[in-house]
Amino acid sequence: MTADLISQVRDQLDSSPTPRHLVEFVAARLTAAGFTDCTNDDSLENNIKNGFIERAGSIIAWRIGSEIINQFRIIGAHTDSPCLKIKPRPDETRVGWHLLQVEIYGGPLLNSWLDRDLGIAGHAVLRDGTVKLFSESTPIARISQLAIHLDREVNERGLILDKQLHLSAAWATGEKSPDFVRWAASKLQIQPEQILSFEAQLFDSAPAQILGVDQSLLASGRLDNQASCWAAISALIDSPSPKITNVVALFDHEEVGSSSATGAAGPLLEHTLERIAAAGGLSRVEYLRALNKSSCVSADNAHAVHHNYPDRHDSLHAPIINHGPALKINSNQRYATSSSSAAIFIRACEAANVGHQMFVSKNNMPCGTTIGPITATRLGIDTVDVGIPQLSMHSAREVCGIDDLISMHKALTSYFLN
Repeated sequence: MTADLISQVRDQLDSSPTPRHLVEFVAARLTAAGFTDCTNDDSLENNIKNGFIERAGSIIAWRIGSEIINQFRIIGAHTDSPCLKIKPRPDETRVGWHLLQVEIYGGPLLNSWLDRDLGIAGHAVLRDGTVKLFSESTPIARISQLAIHLDREVNERGLILDKQLHLSAAWATGEKSPDFVRWAASKLQIQPEQILSFEAQLFDSAPAQILGVDQSLLASGRLDNQASCWAAISALIDSPSPKITNVVALFDHEEVGSSSATGAAGPLLEHTLERIAAAGGLSRVEYLRALNKSSCVSADNAHAVHHNYPDRHDSLHAPIINHGPALKINSNQRYATSSSSAAIFIRACEAANVGHQMFVSKNNMPCGTTIGPITATRLGIDTVDVGIPQLSMHSAREVCGIDDLISMHKALTSYFLN
């Protein structure tokens, strides 16, 4: 059973180098499980029991409960990860190298992108308005680090990267420079003139891999936050007969603040919930009452205590890999967890026979934030922030515990059903 589930996670990670690829993968899973695609028609208003809508790099799915809609149970996560995006005019030739210029998206660990075999993936918008995805997982680009002979003090003073000058990706040599748009068109088997605009990014071409002498770890790019996306969608699919209406919202643009049409700060979830309520016959007042009774689990990976840097954690609130999901708490509301929402998740863990841990940042080390506070603020829903403990967060390649992946899936399924 565990092997099958981890195989699912690896398939998703390897198939989803961008948020739009992830949405395509999730939509296919949902369709195979009997959910109706309500993106381009009024199926939602026809009171479809199980459905989903896509919006670019975001997707919202739901399963109507057996009881009249008087509350929602929601799991939120995000589809994007820090990365290096291809600029609109990326082509440059420099000292015999044909390069791609990149723009930094979010807050990646920049050194982790050096000396890796990189693929390219993205989408193109064509003249007829259609959107086509493309992906090349064969290594075709590389950002090489300067040799230590030319930077003798690098190990003593640390690596210093100029974000404009030192992150260009080499992808060819020779006399003639390849044109990125023409290359993308060839991947899509269309003429370059058909492409009006594109969005693309580099990604680590190495597939997701189980590691450790005890086979207890999973290494991959984009674990933050595709691991949570997998657990949330799996929980929805594996909860076929809930009493309460269940919703999963996977948003784009969390890594850059969520302020977009398809981010958590936008109206996508709010509008979808109201449409579900209207399809169930609720008035506006009844919908607002349902929100007041609802709850949300914001699932976004947590910082596991690092074996080489244990001093970076509060020793009493330091999540250990493969010891269960972490409750993320911050009294300054960087996380949305309240005493009541924490109790909701603890009960779900206990019902699933899953352990849980606590994460609180040290007072001298400010923590990040998630979609949790945004969702709580926008909808007034009691929200708890939780996460799978991991190392190397925001690296091109991250690592988490296999047992924690399974435990999060069990906890989220329990949240939906109990």
